[in-house]
Amino acid sequence: MAAKPVNMAAPTQSASPLFLREPEIRRGIELLYFGYSHMTRSIDRGLANQGLGRAHHRALYFIARQPDLTVSHLLALLAITKQSLGRVLNELTERGLIESRPGERDRRQRLLRLTETGAALESELFEAIRAKLSAAYASAGQSAVGGFWAVLEGLIPESEKARVQALRE
Repeated sequence: MAAKPVNMAAPTQSASPLFLREPEIRRGIELLYFGYSHMTRSIDRGLANQGLGRAHHRALYFIARQPDLTVSHLLALLAITKQSLGRVLNELTERGLIESRPGERDRRQRLLRLTETGAALESELFEAIRAKLSAAYASAGQSAVGGFWAVLEGLIPESEKARVQALRE
C-alpha cells in the first residue's frame, strides 16, 4: 500500500470550520513534528561540534533562563531521570560550561549557573533558533503567534502550567 502524500499547504490555509476532525488533528501533529525537527536541526551541528546533544542544550537553555537554578528544579523542568540529568550535568561541568555551588540556606542544594564559555555557547545556539522562529513568526503574523502560543499552552497539563509561567517572570 502506497503512503499518502503529506499535504503541506501554504501557511495561510485556514483550518476547516470543523477543525477537530481527524485530518486537521493529524496535520497539526505533523506540523508540530516537522517544525520542531527543523528548528532543532538548526543547532545540531553546533552541538555535535562540541560533542553534545539535545539533552545538553535543554539543560544549558534552562540554566541560562534561571541562573542559580537548583538541580531538583531542573530535573522537574526536563522531566527526565536523575541518572540522565546527572550524566548531562557531569559532561557540562567537565567541559567548563556550567558550574555548581551549594545553596545558601541548604548546603545540600546544588545551584547551577553557566560559565562564561557556557553562556557564549548557549547564546550561539539560541541565536540559531531565534532566527528560525523569528522568521516563522514574521511570516505567520502577530495574531497567528498568539494563537500558536494558546495551542501550545493548551497542550501543557494544568499541574505544569505554574512552572511554565514562572519562566516568563
